[in-house]
Amino acid sequence: MVGPPGAGKGTQAEFIAAHLAVPKISTGDIFRSNVSQGTPLGVEARRYMDAGQLVPDEVTINMVRDRLAEPDAADGFLLDGFPRTTPQAVALDKLLADLGTALDLVMELVVDDDEVIRRLSGRRTCRGCGKIWHVEFDATTHEDVCDRCGGQLFQRDDDKPETIANRLVEYAQKTSPLVDYYGAQGKLVGIDATGPVEDVTVRAIDALRSYGG
Repeated sequence: MVGPPGAGKGTQAEFIAAHLAVPKISTGDIFRSNVSQGTPLGVEARRYMDAGQLVPDEVTINMVRDRLAEPDAADGFLLDGFPRTTPQAVALDKLLADLGTALDLVMELVVDDDEVIRRLSGRRTCRGCGKIWHVEFDATTHEDVCDRCGGQLFQRDDDKPETIANRLVEYAQKTSPLVDYYGAQGKLVGIDATGPVEDVTVRAIDALRSYGG
């Protein structure tokens, strides 16, 4: 799954993985699992994280390798959040070749910057229970008050328009080249990621069927 922050990759990945009956493999989940279990790779990753440094691609790739070797991934898998850069994609291709497999399809969720900013900047998080609401799509009964626990709602720094704009610039520089990389391999399928979640899911499944998935 490729797409800018706020495109709905995580949400759509859940639906698509369920449709295909394969595990959704998120690098975020892999990191948390390795760190919490204290695996050698988790200890190594934690060392970089504690120092405020990015975890090297080699460590990430080795975590992905271990995850793909688990039995539930034997008949297929969906990668969510990885690769994020072209060097990671090249390393992933090598890893998959070593495992005797390859990516069948890369799905790009296409959404413009204005829509991303609208989606993310409307988020409000409850200080009490942590639930995330949205001023437009999932509004509370009373402004800035959580319907679940009555806690105060606030806008996280990550959800402020200026922060989102910076994340979009970073995406354009580091991640969007993946579109060209996988497009050159003939594996890229783009779908319109605007509109209701259910509509996007239908488009995604239709694209899979057209591809033969």
